[in-house]
Amino acid sequence: MNGMKRGVKNAFRNKIRTVSIILILGLSMGLALSMMIANQAVTQKIETVKSSVANTVSISPAGARGFEGGGEPLTTESVAKVSSLDHVTSVTKALSDRVTSDNSDLESAVDAGSLGRRNNNNSGQGFQFTPPQGAMGGNSGSSDQGQVTRTFTPPVTVVGTNEPSKLATSEGSSSTTLELTSGELFDGSTAENVALVGKQLAEKNELSVGSTFTLYGQSIKVVGIFDTGTTFSNNQVIMPVETLQTLSSQANQYTSVTLTVDSIENVASVTSAAKSALGDAADVTNGSEQAESTIAPLKNIQTISTYSLIAAVGAGAVIIFLTMIMIVRERRREIGVLKAIGASNVKVALQFMAEAVTFTLLATVIGFVIAAFAAQPLTSVLATSSTSSTTGGGMGGPGGMRGGFQALNSVRDLTAQLDWSIILYGFGAAILIAIIGSLLASIFIAKVRPAEVMRAE
Repeated sequence: MNGMKRGVKNAFRNKIRTVSIILILGLSMGLALSMMIANQAVTQKIETVKSSVANTVSISPAGARGFEGGGEPLTTESVAKVSSLDHVTSVTKALSDRVTSDNSDLESAVDAGSLGRRNNNNSGQGFQFTPPQGAMGGNSGSSDQGQVTRTFTPPVTVVGTNEPSKLATSEGSSSTTLELTSGELFDGSTAENVALVGKQLAEKNELSVGSTFTLYGQSIKVVGIFDTGTTFSNNQVIMPVETLQTLSSQANQYTSVTLTVDSIENVASVTSAAKSALGDAADVTNGSEQAESTIAPLKNIQTISTYSLIAAVGAGAVIIFLTMIMIVRERRREIGVLKAIGASNVKVALQFMAEAVTFTLLATVIGFVIAAFAAQPLTSVLATSSTSSTTGGGMGGPGGMRGGFQALNSVRDLTAQLDWSIILYGFGAAILIAIIGSLLASIFIAKVRPAEVMRAE
């Protein structure tokens, strides 16, 4: 039996100790693997955020934000100026409008509530005037005679776009990829009377793929139903931008334009060029600051998981080192005999290394089981604590509120999964831990002198 086989066999000489070592080492490996999984999930999320947020430049009419503010709409001419800029790979054009019962037969899926009525600021949009009892005749002595009550109905948002796979969820402040639950997307360059309808809006108006509704006095065909995950965003209609321009009498007008840049490094130069091209007619911002606030909690998780991973791997190496030191001390006579019959220090060390590798590989299997159940909860805990520390426990106004929401959204769908790359890394880390621990223990093996051991025994 060669030294490697003997080392594997020796790992099971003391079964109680072997089980104890494997369980303790397994906990360490489980933590290391969980942190490795969390680190991988965060790294992938950071790359996704950078590619979808940080390389965009947003343009809106000067002084406008969604349906607030004022200013003049962007025109086809202004869009052409920024579309031809260097490093711009694509241009998303959008026109937003609101419709009520005056120009549509759609019924809003959002209930105003006290918050909606307070935010309405008496604009008159969507108001229905209902005379109270006695206002139009009846009891002439009523104090309510001649008064009317007003019930605010939130309007339905209509978004025209040349990129139907993207939707402005906060009236132009950010975008998210929608999920098509039925039907199909329309061609962004078409001028047909077709539309995608949000899930809640479709349910409220009993619409399905193939149904029609009235908008601006025209019949619109529903080609798809989408879901964005929020009631507000699902109270929208998405249609070709050219169609909306025609129906709403806003030809060649846009309320927002988003430029996609070929790389993050060129975002600043494109932003400057767009500002120069449009002057005071538009507000130009980029996703750099938004990306930083979004990535901040992710970087915190990445840092914590990295340090935890290093600590767990270090703890595993220490456990193996102390275990092998204990085993070497117990087997001084055996080592002395092996050396006496001609075994070199290297051969003896390889035998103990094989024993250490056996311990760690078995512990890694247990670690995988632990990580499979613990990785997601640990990642969620790290995400919660990191988001709380990043947002500082308060929003601090509109800017802080947007930053807080971005931070929350960046970790809300953070998913930690055990895949084959983690399994390979795990076994690699196990072998590394075994080698480090056994190599340190080999120093004590080298100090064992056969003559002294045999005489002492």
